[in-house]
Amino acid sequence: MENCIFCKIAAKQIPTKAIYEDDDLIAFHDINPAAPVHFLIVPKQHIPTLADCTEAHAALLGKMALLAPRLAQEQGCGYQQDGQGEASGGYKTIFNVGPDGGQEVYHLHMHVIGGPRPWRGQR
Repeated sequence: MENCIFCKIAAKQIPTKAIYEDDDLIAFHDINPAAPVHFLIVPKQHIPTLADCTEAHAALLGKMALLAPRLAQEQGCGYQQDGQGEASGGYKTIFNVGPDGGQEVYHLHMHVIGGPRPWRGQR
């Protein structure tokens, strides 16, 4: 799509701080982060929303879902458990879909958001 910012990023027409790239996906830091770690996983194929995905996109969506934990770990917010089963770290994965879902760029993308939360320990 000629006016899609994510298509332009995938085509190297707009520079970005990429953290991963292969033939199908590119991942890069969000320009307006909502947390200490906030990056996007974006397919290079233009698909407007998650609602536009079909069975034909299952492998691509699976690849995105499996890449998120690996990149989260590399970016310092991976989920882990110690020898006693105590958990630490963690992140959110989010697909915003449509105007009521908060989608701003109509090219499928997964947000991965993690890092220390200001409300941690205040339960």
